[in-house]
Amino acid sequence: MRDFASGQWTMSELCDHYGVSRESGYKWARRYREEGEAGLEERSRRPLHCPHQTPAHVEALILGLQASCSWGSRKLLSKLRDQLPPSEVPARSTVFDVLKRHGLVKPRRRRQKWAHPGAVPLRTDAPNQVWSIDFKGHFRMRNGIYCYPLTVMDHFSRYLLGCKALLSTKAISAKAALQRIFQRYGLPDAIRSDNGTPFASTGFHGLCAMNAWWMKLGIVHQRITPASPQENGVHERMHRTLKADTTRPPGSSCAGQQHKFDRFQHLYNQDRPHEALDDRTPASVWTPSLRPYPSYIAPPEYPGHFEIRRVSNKGTFRIHSGQHFLSHALSNEYIGLEEVDDGLWNIAFYNTLLGRIDQRSGLLTGATSRRK
Repeated sequence: MRDFASGQWTMSELCDHYGVSRESGYKWARRYREEGEAGLEERSRRPLHCPHQTPAHVEALILGLQASCSWGSRKLLSKLRDQLPPSEVPARSTVFDVLKRHGLVKPRRRRQKWAHPGAVPLRTDAPNQVWSIDFKGHFRMRNGIYCYPLTVMDHFSRYLLGCKALLSTKAISAKAALQRIFQRYGLPDAIRSDNGTPFASTGFHGLCAMNAWWMKLGIVHQRITPASPQENGVHERMHRTLKADTTRPPGSSCAGQQHKFDRFQHLYNQDRPHEALDDRTPASVWTPSLRPYPSYIAPPEYPGHFEIRRVSNKGTFRIHSGQHFLSHALSNEYIGLEEVDDGLWNIAFYNTLLGRIDQRSGLLTGATSRRK
């Protein structure tokens, strides 16, 4: 501006010398004449008016309501409708943005979605390779109490191994019923189930007390794809026959309903021919398992290069200086850790590969293969 004020150069010469347009040159000259040195300072390019900006009085009302009741955006919006004209009521997302901008929204930790292990195609060529287990839909007995039938069937022979009338789907009663089946018939190579309680959970690898017990017994747990009952179609078809023969009418009590189930199990196995078995009965095809139920479950044995860790009663384990949560289902159990890359470890439990953990980030990822 001193060069321009000296009058020795024209505006065109000055703009060419400093590399600016004539419009910019005249703009700075005008500001200098009107405001002096202060007119040459950089000005904010923020618009003077923002049509979608929340009005100040609406924002103040949102903050005042939140301070008095600590509600979320949905409930605050309901109160705003009572205190503002319809044209000024903001959207729920606007209320949330105001709260977030002022640090009044606590970030939620996103729930980890574990990879579903999936079930292998169901092909069997001998008894006891795969058993299927499920709860038949509950129904009310004549005494008004609900019955939850637990059914177990051998896939190859269609042999109904058990049909127990239970009063709930809790793991403790289901495990007791299944243990009696194991003691009587032996152990299968694998058990196929859906993803519901008590056979699986929403945690890492679907771990729960039931399938952790199966892993300790050397039984592979096959979980069908969620919302895909056709992957266990043989069992579902048996349930349809079970419902027609034993629940119309239902038993007068749990003991009476169990009597109906026992009678159905005998007829289904001994007398009823099956087209899939060339019209033979399941009892003529099925043979007991050669794997007896053990009276003692030995602790796991891992290869020598594995690092062994004991899961705490809080479901956590340590890798060097870091502590990571795995599952409450494995509390006080021993897991094996195998380093497969720098800071990347496989997590094994007995003969099952559960997944991997990145030691640096603590990120757990589910395994696509069930066996080591």
